Amino acid sequence: MTIALIAHDAKKELMAQFCIAYCGILSRHNLIATGSTAKIVSEATGLQIVSFLSGSQGGSQQIASRIGCDEIDLLLLFRDPLDQRADEPDDRALLRLCDVHNIPVATNIATAEVLIHGLERGDLGWRDILKK
Repeated sequence: MTIALIAHDAKKELMAQFCIAYCGILSRHNLIATGSTAKIVSEATGLQIVSFLSGSQGGSQQIASRIGCDEIDLLLLFRDPLDQRADEPDDRALLRLCDVHNIPVATNIATAEVLIHGLERGDLGWRDILKK
C-alpha cells in the first residue's frame, strides 16, 4: 500500500513520533510525503520516503493528484486545528478527494492509530480488491 504523510508545522514532531512508534508497520509500505514532513520523519526513523515539494510550494497538490489517480491507499494528514493556515483550501481539497476515492484518512493521532492497527491486521485489504 502507498501511504501519504502530511503534517502541519505544529504537528511535524508528533508525526515523527507516530512514525517512530509504528516504524515496523510503515516500513512494509510505500511512503510519500510533503517535503519537510518527509525530511523530519526520514531523519527520525530511517524510513525511505519519496519526498514531494513542501506543502506551501505545491506538495499537497502533488499528493492530491496521486489520490485522483488512485495511487494512494491511505492519507495521514496531521492538522493543527488551532492554526488558521493560508493553505487550508488545500486540506479541504485533499479531504474531498479522499471522500470521492474512498481513501481512509486520519487528521489526528487517535484516528491514525486506529487506521495503522487496521492496516496491520489487513482490514484495509478491500482497497486492493477495488483496484483489480
